[in-house]
Amino acid sequence: MSTPVSRRAILRALGVGAGAAVLASCAAPNQPRYTDTGARRLTMWGSWAGDQAAQIKTQLDAFNAAQAEYAFHYVPQGALEEKMLTGIASGNVPDLVLWDRWQTAKYGRRGALQAIDSWAARDGVDLGSFYAEAVREMTVGDVTFGLPLLVDTRALFYNKAHLDEAGIRPPTTWAELADAAEALTVREGGQLKRAGFELQDVGLFSMWLKQAGGELLDPTLRYTAFDSPQGLEVLDFWDELLHERRVYELGFSDGIDAFAQGAVSIKYDGPWNFPTWDAVDGLEYGVVPAVAGPRGDTGASMGGFGLVVPAEAPCPEGAWELMKWWAADQENSLAFAEISKNIPANVEASRRAVDTVDDRFAPMVETIEVATVRPPVPGYSDVEGLALIPALQEVMSGALRAPDALDTARTQGDRILEANR
Repeated sequence: MSTPVSRRAILRALGVGAGAAVLASCAAPNQPRYTDTGARRLTMWGSWAGDQAAQIKTQLDAFNAAQAEYAFHYVPQGALEEKMLTGIASGNVPDLVLWDRWQTAKYGRRGALQAIDSWAARDGVDLGSFYAEAVREMTVGDVTFGLPLLVDTRALFYNKAHLDEAGIRPPTTWAELADAAEALTVREGGQLKRAGFELQDVGLFSMWLKQAGGELLDPTLRYTAFDSPQGLEVLDFWDELLHERRVYELGFSDGIDAFAQGAVSIKYDGPWNFPTWDAVDGLEYGVVPAVAGPRGDTGASMGGFGLVVPAEAPCPEGAWELMKWWAADQENSLAFAEISKNIPANVEASRRAVDTVDDRFAPMVETIEVATVRPPVPGYSDVEGLALIPALQEVMSGALRAPDALDTARTQGDRILEANR
């Protein structure tokens, strides 16, 4: 475990002022509670709500039934990061958190999370059994701050009827994607009726950049590198799709599931949509790995969730027991894959899921094998959220030229990275 850090020091490192501490002080601190059977009642937080919250509850019920010492319950949290900050300020933190891994660099280095290396060594949990990139995303220096639980990436989903009707095979390269999207696009009276390819998520820029052979940061991990010929190549390709091929219009699929409705022929998405789209009458779709870039680069981006124990968690040992039961045990990882249609971060479990859960995981797993995470560098999450993404949105709306947008994002991003060193 890491050396304890004072609550005030954590808040100061995270940039939280006294106002947040006062706000949080209204919350009652965690108190040990026990069930009628004597099991200690513990709490898990996460951003998952609705059907996803029910999936977590099912998994926690299985853990609670598998042992008698702990009884976990799940509390969904909107604005999870804010709740974490105010919880730290008041000492009212949960035992365990379902965590978007890319925030680990920010919170781990500032003492807000507990290291798990000593627990893993003690209990023989092999961190090498997880995707290395997922572990890297939860590691700061040589300290690991949690176990990866799920990995995700984007593969290419396509409407089988649309492609069959046009005599088109699923694309494997940028060039094939552009040609297919143009052929599949339908306009009536100048109005877009069916988009050949949905291009609206600028958050996937890192995936496109890898396919172009580019990098988000330079080799020192101190400066941004997306303001590059490869970065411009991505934005030029987007411009070609939007304004030359005219395969999509911004806002066309806002507020609707255009793929489910047959209004989009091809899009990047993930396996969490399998249950939704499987329930749509008449929708037959396929999945293939992410396409290769203009020089054959097959890079992709990996995201996903992990499990972390906050500093000052009431019962870190109980949290660790659930973490290793859920993430490190292949059978339990597979059980949750069946429940949630998400891919386990345990490598062997993810490969087995192709045969035991859904063979449509195959192109996802194939893509994950070559995927990399966003740089697990302090401050990078803000580089993307505060500098890069807003600049890309300006490009898409036509408010900024691509070179100017990347230059602005580079300047702002380098400043953010420097402030976090």
